[in-house]
Amino acid sequence: MTALADILRAQIKTTGPMTVAQYMTACLLHPEHGYYTTREPLGVQGDFTTAPEISQMFGELVGLCLAQSWLDQGAPPVFALAELGPGRGTLMADMLRATRQVPGFHAAMRLHLVEASPRMREIQARALRGVDPQWHDTPDRLPENLPLFAVSNEFFDALPIRQFQRDKAGWREVMIGLGADGGLQMGLSDAAPIASLDHRLEDTEIGAMVETCAQGGVVMDTLASRIAAHGGAALVIDYGDWRSRGDTFQAVQAHRPVDPLAAPGCADLTAHVDFEALATAAQHAGCAVSKLQTQGAFLENLGITARAQTLARTLEGSSLDSHIAAHRRLTHPEEMGSLFKVLAVHAADAPPPPGFET
Repeated sequence: MTALADILRAQIKTTGPMTVAQYMTACLLHPEHGYYTTREPLGVQGDFTTAPEISQMFGELVGLCLAQSWLDQGAPPVFALAELGPGRGTLMADMLRATRQVPGFHAAMRLHLVEASPRMREIQARALRGVDPQWHDTPDRLPENLPLFAVSNEFFDALPIRQFQRDKAGWREVMIGLGADGGLQMGLSDAAPIASLDHRLEDTEIGAMVETCAQGGVVMDTLASRIAAHGGAALVIDYGDWRSRGDTFQAVQAHRPVDPLAAPGCADLTAHVDFEALATAAQHAGCAVSKLQTQGAFLENLGITARAQTLARTLEGSSLDSHIAAHRRLTHPEEMGSLFKVLAVHAADAPPPPGFET
């Protein structure tokens, strides 16, 4: 076990079982032993690889998508370009390189990054040297008086979730307590009706699992409220589906799935994103929402195949093989192409970003 496991066991002994959301928050963000506090998770030597790390084409197309949306909204003379969860800064670096030739875009932008980890901020600063971004611990610190053009890639999947199993008498929440041997163990609370889940009685059966992410709705409300008031757009890229179904809570370590309770603080914990909940929050805040796209369709609509062919002309041998494999990994239905989805949120009086329909 780990030092954090000892802390969590002591807490459970004192205050009782904790929700999955409380467990995720502690494992990912504990100030001394949290996963994001102590580790560099991305890349071959880390625990997982994201789309920007696979190919420059991903960030280039995302950047040009937001730049065209900025142009479509009249090219406001000052705007906030923001990324939530910027990783190693790779996505933003590629976005900025691709948009350098868009007239006026860089002069008008004010770059903002939502990143709580001091360790990751240092890495991002090196990747974005000369750009002078402003960092924020949380999305609510983003500018409130500027048009906002934002992107998040694998950000919402790491926000803490709660899990509920349907029962004859209502819903039973998944809780993390202690087993007979003193180790961490999952169990279920007593059943009770939960008003916020009444709408899920129509599409679930006894024993079905539903996941909720309150923080995801809060973050989306923050982004959408700014966009509704001052213009802009946001791209949410993540794995998940339109509506939460089943148990998707998972842990990854060294690019392999592991038991989420085995080594608290040493593995990345995530869950599939409920895009319907995010879309609902955005609409309530006054924004328009695009039809949900698969990542493969989104990138193809933006011209990734043509871009891949252009880049391939300068490559040969193993470099060409890696390039072809990267294109497939990003777009093919059997790889990231269908698992990952893209939602666009935009000002109600503006057209959707390129690659989307309202």
